[in-house]
Amino acid sequence: MLVDLTADFFSLFELPRAFRLNVSELDSRFRDVQAQVHPDRFANASESERRLSMQWATRVNEAYQTLKKPLGRARYLLELEGHDLQAENNTAMPADFLIEQMEWREAVMEARSGGDHHELERLHNRLYGDVAGRYDEVGHLLDDEKDFALATDRVRRLMFLEKLLSEIDDALASLED
Repeated sequence: MLVDLTADFFSLFELPRAFRLNVSELDSRFRDVQAQVHPDRFANASESERRLSMQWATRVNEAYQTLKKPLGRARYLLELEGHDLQAENNTAMPADFLIEQMEWREAVMEARSGGDHHELERLHNRLYGDVAGRYDEVGHLLDDEKDFALATDRVRRLMFLEKLLSEIDDALASLED
């Protein structure tokens, strides 16, 4: 019918399979596809067509949510290339990276417990800049070099850093309450 439920997420939106993605174009294509498959368009259709429209809408939403965020997009690209992050059962990281993580977490805990909103913002901005640079590297590894093994390592690191950014956001929000 309207959407191939077996198509990869990039094909679903007729976008190139790449990390560096025009997010405005993704947004536009999402709205177009969503308008085609929205269950409201099938309100007077048969039961099977309504059920199928729900499957389409669910698939389109899942694809959009995955591709709109850099971490999800990188993970998905690696999955398409057959590279499993093994995020759930492989938490081994190089010692220097783990030490850096411990230092970041200690700084966040100290700023949070001291109620230091400005220090938390400084940490957030510093980490956000670091993360942005790491995403640039991942884009280069995925799109230009096709070095999926190294990209897998870098994406696993970014998962840790994104979690830390989220923790800083939570700390900032708790100080605003």
